[in-house]
Amino acid sequence: MSQVSFGPPRPGSTQLDAAIGSPLPDWALALALAATVTLLWEMAIRLFSVPAFVLPAPSAVIRSLIENWAQLAAATESTALEILLGFVLAAITGIAIALVIVRFDRFGRALYPLIVLFQNVPKVALAPIFILWFGFDLAPKVLLIVVIAFFPVAIDMLVGLQSVEPSFVALMQSVGASRSRILLDVRIPHSLPHLMAGLKVAITFSVIGAIVGEFAGASRGLGYMIQFASTQLDTPLIFAALLVVSVLGLAFYYVVELAERVLVPWAPKFDSTHRIQDS
Repeated sequence: MSQVSFGPPRPGSTQLDAAIGSPLPDWALALALAATVTLLWEMAIRLFSVPAFVLPAPSAVIRSLIENWAQLAAATESTALEILLGFVLAAITGIAIALVIVRFDRFGRALYPLIVLFQNVPKVALAPIFILWFGFDLAPKVLLIVVIAFFPVAIDMLVGLQSVEPSFVALMQSVGASRSRILLDVRIPHSLPHLMAGLKVAITFSVIGAIVGEFAGASRGLGYMIQFASTQLDTPLIFAALLVVSVLGLAFYYVVELAERVLVPWAPKFDSTHRIQDS
């Protein structure tokens, strides 16, 4: 068996792996890179005496994270609920739109340009309108997440539904299968890997939508904490909240990826080494 490698090798990976005697996992390399950047950041702040309100040192961010942990935890719970509800509704909406477009040709051809047109509307401009309509509670944030995140779900699933091999459809038609039966037995199973790709994009959009909605009007949540800290020139707290938002988004992303591995095990997986086995 010989290995065929596609793409450039990781810089320095061969020397580093040889030095330690075994290949380093990607997560270890990511942590090492993050630690290096953090150390350089800390050194630069101390060396050039940058004021904390301009750019805080990582140590100041961690200190603020510890001091404000209770408030950040409560804000995280609120934002996580918004993300979860908005993402689920966005997924349902995107899937429904894709199915309608494929199942009903003429209506789908009329609906598709309207969806693309709506997607081009700046979502930040919609946030204050939703606040005006639905108040400052959960509803406007969830609705904003839906309008931001449904589009990649709809488009990716639509691509999967429409990219079925024509011979499969012809075979089903030859045995008298209806369009609904072809949709259920051929098109939907074929579209699942595309759907999961769209869901992974949508979950990241959901995090952005939640923060944008909280910026527009909220009394709790991580976006609210970021806005409040900015009015107090508490830059370390801003960075601490941003760190929590990033970790929350990363956790949601990997939950979706885990669901993909469990529910759609045949979907192509990202491989950072770009290697295949060739006999």
